[in-house]
Amino acid sequence: MTVLYKANMVRGAEWATFFAERAPDVPFRVWPDIGDPQAVRYLVAWQPPDDIAATFPNLELVFSVGAGVDQFDITKLPPHVPLVRMMEPGITERMVEYACMSVLALHRDLVQFIGQQRDQVWRELSVTHTSERRVGVMGLGLLGQAVLERLKSFDFPLLGWNRSPRSVEGVTCYAGAEALPDFLRQTDILVCLLPLTSETRGILNARLFARLPRGARLLNVGRGGHLVEGDLIAALDGGVLSAAVLDVAEPEPLPAGHPFWSHPRVLLTPHIASTTKPETAVDYVLDTIARHRRGEPLPGRVDRDRGY
Repeated sequence: MTVLYKANMVRGAEWATFFAERAPDVPFRVWPDIGDPQAVRYLVAWQPPDDIAATFPNLELVFSVGAGVDQFDITKLPPHVPLVRMMEPGITERMVEYACMSVLALHRDLVQFIGQQRDQVWRELSVTHTSERRVGVMGLGLLGQAVLERLKSFDFPLLGWNRSPRSVEGVTCYAGAEALPDFLRQTDILVCLLPLTSETRGILNARLFARLPRGARLLNVGRGGHLVEGDLIAALDGGVLSAAVLDVAEPEPLPAGHPFWSHPRVLLTPHIASTTKPETAVDYVLDTIARHRRGEPLPGRVDRDRGY
């Protein structure tokens, strides 16, 4: 019963150490040292090998090393093999930290002040109290709800939008495409935490930006594919939006010379909002494997029809 890791090699060495400590009887290998492919029962990967079914004929379970699974071509996974999202607690903690940092930076005009620093000229900007700055989160899954819970302490009016109905205490919630315009009309800082699917690809576009209050701000910590880049640049240049913080892009990293690198109203980070912590991730994987072997429901199991 081999567990195979196929992702960041440096972190793979950490995974191997923790596996040896906590499950010394479970063979653990790091790609490309796969050993006997027929012995591989569990795969932990950012992206699986192309011909996964033929390569590992006895595969029983696939884990994504991240909270998202859009990097997987689910059609290439054998139908009987579950795909499980990473749900170790460190992912949530770090996303909450990053989202709160970015929302506060957008609220306090940090992006604009960084631009002024580059120009070596200070220009006064009016200060808005948090009680007058409405924050809306798109995507009310585990991460979205955790972010909203922490943002409550800053006294922002909070809104949430989800494809299906959700109820979050202290948050005005909207659901479905028909409710999206009302949600956007009341959102001054928009946070995208949606999964990337065929339905959400390109959702951050000119039409959506035009429905926000003029001068709204954007935080994208979903995926680069959510954003229509040209529409964002036009919205920033035209004053429809006043600032954006982007932790994700498509492709990653952005090529040299891309407009986002130097745009005065864009703050970029290299997809570091939330990373998997090997120590707690190993615990999650071992617990999920145990559940699988007992025939119990699996937390984080991906619905193939929805894509998340």
